[in-house]
Amino acid sequence: MAHHITVKQDSYYKLTERINRFPQGAPPSDLLFEILRILFSEKEAGLVSLLPIKPFNARKAARIWKMKEVEAYAILNDLADRGILVDAEDKDDVVYSMPPPMAGFFEFSLMRYRNDIDQKTLSELFYQYMNVEEDFIKELFAQGETQLGRVFVNESVLQEENSLHVLDYEKASEVIKTATHRGIGICYCRHKMKHLGKNCDAELDICMTFNGSADSLIRHGIARKIDASEGLDLLQKARDMNLVQFGENVRENVNFICNCCGCCCEALIASRRFGFLHPVHTTNFIPFIHVENCNGCGKCVSLCPVEAMTLVSLNDPGRPNKKKAKLEQDICLGCGVCLRGCDKNAIELKSRNERVITPVNSVHRVVMMAIERGKLHNLIFDNQVLLSHRALAAVLGAVLKLPPAKQVIASQQFKSRYLEGLIRRQKSAS
Repeated sequence: MAHHITVKQDSYYKLTERINRFPQGAPPSDLLFEILRILFSEKEAGLVSLLPIKPFNARKAARIWKMKEVEAYAILNDLADRGILVDAEDKDDVVYSMPPPMAGFFEFSLMRYRNDIDQKTLSELFYQYMNVEEDFIKELFAQGETQLGRVFVNESVLQEENSLHVLDYEKASEVIKTATHRGIGICYCRHKMKHLGKNCDAELDICMTFNGSADSLIRHGIARKIDASEGLDLLQKARDMNLVQFGENVRENVNFICNCCGCCCEALIASRRFGFLHPVHTTNFIPFIHVENCNGCGKCVSLCPVEAMTLVSLNDPGRPNKKKAKLEQDICLGCGVCLRGCDKNAIELKSRNERVITPVNSVHRVVMMAIERGKLHNLIFDNQVLLSHRALAAVLGAVLKLPPAKQVIASQQFKSRYLEGLIRRQKSAS
């Protein structure tokens, strides 16, 4: 269990509390505080800890921080330049929001080469916090039913009849074609591992961001702008390297797609370590093995990023050393990478018996994650500067912590009329 400081007046402690009001938080530990001290000055940590979860403008930040609007704007813009905040133009105004640690400001800190922070030390801290300590990864990928990300199927390995069943939002190519903005940055995972001497040879400059997130990251020099044609070329390059497309778990306005290797990617490592907890949403497809065609070469086993493919005995007395491929369906992502190694037509993708449900948009996903993690009150009453809001948040928080039998009534209300109304209001305000 991670140890952490308990001085509640510390700016970094307050910042950690603010980060953990969002559904995707970061459990306190000594390592986390070291990371935050690299990314934030003590003054910045104190200021950011006061910011609301919902988008805000410089005028609102100035009121909260009790300073002039021009001063608040300068601070907010500097934080956006460093990937701590993301911003968006809203008519004649600029609105800001603080992304979660992942996918968010942790990754943005390594999506380009920088001299203003020690990226090697930061990478070492990230590795210890995420790959040695388990609290962060467990909380990020193994809590609740609704997860941060989902896998996109490799469209090129689908047979013609299955291609008809792939919806547009399930295609990485369609995300690239329809995005309003497209940006490319350095892969956070492989960049981190490079500083530790543990990276593979997969492409670094291939981390994809889209729509509003891409717009902000491009304007602040964190990602470079590309067109749809280059995006599709990079997608094919990623598939040629047998990388898995892992992206935001939404149907509309996907903000990111990572091209992941099994050795460096946090999501795929988590899937191997905690696969039984289903930390990553799968595609709607699953490999089917034609045993009569399988020669037991093991190429599919070596390509599988989550070790769902194995070789087992054929159980043929006449051929005692003969093996065949076997799939562990419970941990398979349905990415289709294994098919790229099979030249015997022994594997094909088939539709899963039950379709995977994908949230409509990021608001829908965040609210569902908040409900499942007991943090919905933080989204509803998110201005913690006001005592009345804190009181209301505590009441609603208590409701969400009721025993399951009593909680179900309140939970169903939030997931139906209230939730739909919240999403509509959020969309009309954006």
